[in-house]
This record gives sequence, structure tokens and C-alpha cells, in this order.
Amino acid sequence: MSYDAFDEGISLGGMRTKNEIRTLICYMFTAVGKPMSKELVVNALLKKGLTNYFEASSCFDDLISNGNLKLDENSDKLYVPTVNGKIISEQLEDTLPLTAKERAFECALLLLEKERIERENKVTTEKADNGYYVTCEVSGGDMDLMKLKMYMPDSNQAKSVKRNFYKNPQLVYEIMVATITRNKELIRQALEDLDNMA
Repeated sequence: MSYDAFDEGISLGGMRTKNEIRTLICYMFTAVGKPMSKELVVNALLKKGLTNYFEASSCFDDLISNGNLKLDENSDKLYVPTVNGKIISEQLEDTLPLTAKERAFECALLLLEKERIERENKVTTEKADNGYYVTCEVSGGDMDLMKLKMYMPDSNQAKSVKRNFYKNPQLVYEIMVATITRNKELIRQALEDLDNMA
């Protein structure tokens, strides 16, 4: 088999041909079953070392221009497979290594969950005189459950707060409620959950 994809940065078991990459992208869409952005799909493939940025981006664009992917009717940046894209996935899915399919699927789901968390819960950072104010908001659907504003002395600590908040905003909320209500059982459970995250 001749390889026609640039393979810099691809891990063992990664995709070495453009057809494999295009098939894997179609497979991801049908397996996940949700609209996804180009950025999310490319990042999922990169994160697992299945291809490099240039090849993933190029193959994604090929699928759009060949009519295998189209914009979702409710979005200007989320894509869905066309009938042809689904056929490609169904007919060629067995040509892909199982581990590559599993890695791509798992990573796509994790990135979709990360996007959902960041969409539903917000962190804003604003410059202060001698540091930064970081505001973390936990959403409960159509209402805010918590808004917490903290001062951080430098941008590294502000970024760390943002990163850690997005890891589990619900746990941050539970810890705050447990502390303010002095609910020792809830505090104990929240601390166990925090230990399990590490």
C-alpha cells in the first residue's frame, strides 16, 4: 500500500492515506451522531495522533467539496454527514483499524462534552490594577446557579482557575454550597469527588 498523506506527528496506528482519513472523519460523524465543527473533528484526530493538522484539515475540506459533509441547517459552523457521507462510513468502516475508530470516537465525545460545559458555564477574566478578576458562572439551564468573582495576582493563576473550573463546574458549585451551608456530609462527598479527579 502506498501512503499519500504527510505523516509527521502521526502515532503508531494512525492514518497514512487520505482515503483512510476521509473515511475516519465520515465514521466519526455517523458514530457520534451529532453535528460537529471542523475544529472539533481536526482536534480529536490530532489529540489521538491519528493524523496531522494539514492532512485532517485538507481531508475535511475535501469531504465538504465532494458533497459528503454539509453545514447543519441550524448552524454556520457545525457540519453533518450527507447521505453520501453516511454511505462512505457504512461501506468503508471495516477498512479502518478498530483502535483508530475507538480513539477518534472517544476523543470526539470528550471534546463535545468540553464544548457543552464551556457553552453552559462561563469564565471571564478582566484585568485589574494589580492582577486579574476571574468570574466563574455555573448555569442551571435557563438560570444562573452561581456567580463567583475572585482576584488573582497574575495571568497564570487566572488561567489556572479557568482551566480547573472547566474541568468540573458542578463540583465547584457543590463545594461552595456545602461550605456556605456548613453541610459536613456534602463537604465530605465533594472532597472525595475532588480526590477522584486527581
